[in-house]
Amino acid sequence: MKKSRGLRNNNPGNIRRTATRYRGEVESRDAAFKSFESMPMGYRAMFVLLHTYRIKYGLNTIAEMVARYAPPSENDTQAYIEAVSRISGVSTTQPLDTTEPQMMMPVVSAMSRVENGVCAVPAEVMAGWDLFAEDNSSSSSSLK
Repeated sequence: MKKSRGLRNNNPGNIRRTATRYRGEVESRDAAFKSFESMPMGYRAMFVLLHTYRIKYGLNTIAEMVARYAPPSENDTQAYIEAVSRISGVSTTQPLDTTEPQMMMPVVSAMSRVENGVCAVPAEVMAGWDLFAEDNSSSSSSLK
């Protein structure tokens, strides 16, 4: 079975190419999406991005975050929101604490499943969380 684009790019969230550079990002051969040196770095980028949504934009629920992450111009946003909620077990309107691993790992795992069509590898998600948590605790500046 052929790997999905997100898995081939070590970008389980299919984060689009932008001027923002994340730690662990490598030159991408994909015209539209970023690539990372490893899956944990790709998961770390997802945690950073969702944390940025909460801190910078005040988005703090699955419904709010996914509406920005997967806009209706490109996605069936409502179906995406409902799938992430169902898979993660977190309500679409429950406030998310992006510094809480027990809440965020299931949400990011669910987003990866929606993006790639296969279950996330728990050890890779946890390794991505550990990288995010390390950076988050060691600096007060914005993460990338």
